[in-house]
Order: sequence, then C-alpha cells, then structure tokens
Amino acid sequence: MSALLAFGGVDSGYGGAQILHNLSLEIGAHESVAILGRNGVGKTTFVNTFLGVAGLIKGGVSFCGQQVRSVRHYDAARAGISVVLQGRGILPNLSVRENLILGSAVGRKGRWNLESVYKLFPILRQRADTPGTALSGGQQQMLAIGRALMANPALLVLDEPSEGLAPVIIDELAGVFRLLFDEGTSLLLIEQNYGLVRRVSDRYYVLSKGSIVDEGKMAGLSVENLHKHVAV
Repeated sequence: MSALLAFGGVDSGYGGAQILHNLSLEIGAHESVAILGRNGVGKTTFVNTFLGVAGLIKGGVSFCGQQVRSVRHYDAARAGISVVLQGRGILPNLSVRENLILGSAVGRKGRWNLESVYKLFPILRQRADTPGTALSGGQQQMLAIGRALMANPALLVLDEPSEGLAPVIIDELAGVFRLLFDEGTSLLLIEQNYGLVRRVSDRYYVLSKGSIVDEGKMAGLSVENLHKHVAV
C-alpha cells in the first residue's frame, strides 16, 4: 500500500536558507508515527514543506502514492491530510461553530461533522457561539483538532500539540489521539514531549539539525538515548 505521506531525499527551506537536509520518511495507512526533536531542529519546516510554505529545493514529496511536482498549500488537504498547526490558528472573528465549519471546506466525505466533533469534545457544543479565541488554551487545541477532523482526513498531522498545555489536558488529548487511531485515522505527531508520543505513537523518527538521526519502533526507544535530542 502506498504511503499517505512520503519525503524522498528532501532539501527545503526559506529563501536562501536551507533547513532540511536529505530528509526521507514515510507514514503509511493506519500508522501512528512521531517526529521527535527539540525546538529549532526543523520540525515545523517539515510541515511547511508539504504545505507549500517552505520551498522544495531537492527531492520529492508524495501524497497517497502520487508525486507532487510543485507543492501548493491545498494539495495535502485535498489528498486527505489535515494539519493542526503549532499555535492552533484559531480565527478570532469566528465563533467555535464557524471555525469548525471552515474545516469542512475541502469537501471530503466521511464520519466527521459538527455532531460527531461535538460528541468527541462536548465543551465545543457548550461554547459553540463563543469566539474561538475566547476559549482556554486546552479548549482551543480541541477546537483546532475538531476543525482538522471536519475535513475527514486519512492522516491527521499534529504540530507540537502539547505546547503550553497543563499535564491533565495533555493526558486527555493522548486518550483522544489513541481513540482516533483505533478508529482508523493515521496520526503523525511532531513533538518534543516524549511522555505524550510514547502513549500514542508506535514508530518514530528523531530530527536534529534538519536531518533524521534515528528511527525505529517506539517500544525499543529508551529515555536515555533521547536526552540529547528530546525533552523527556
């Protein structure tokens, strides 16, 4: 089966600054994968590359087995890849409900709609008419995840989902992520919180200075080996 998302020998960056170096990885159907690494190692540039924000210098990106020659910002969403961006990207002039509806604009069909998102995150139903930016940090993350699910993705990408959240909220989200995976959504967690990814992901890549320096099964990953790359 073709990978949902694959990078083959990718160099990318911004303007004249190269950030990623010969990056190769893939995420297949019904996989839960983590990209681990400290701040500033290129994790967000990886996301920006397949969203068409960072420039592709060399190598190839493919969605669901189809090579993308020139990555555009909507290519991933149309292919069934939804991204929860670092910082959440809640639109301040829209209510919770309107932020959610915006996620369905890509037009993909599936189980996720307002009712199923409200069932997953009941607080969003209670605060449906509240401006999205008036929610707490944890509630905004739920809104961002719900909005991404409204696109009915095959692969859900989460960029630093634990950032700025209390441990109790991170625990709650870990349960949600595992539920989504168990119900058939592939996951890619881009994180530096090892405690979260070890509960959710089955396979990992470690990113350092724009390159993959380690990869394998999460079950075989020791905390000691990660201290120099990841917050544990």
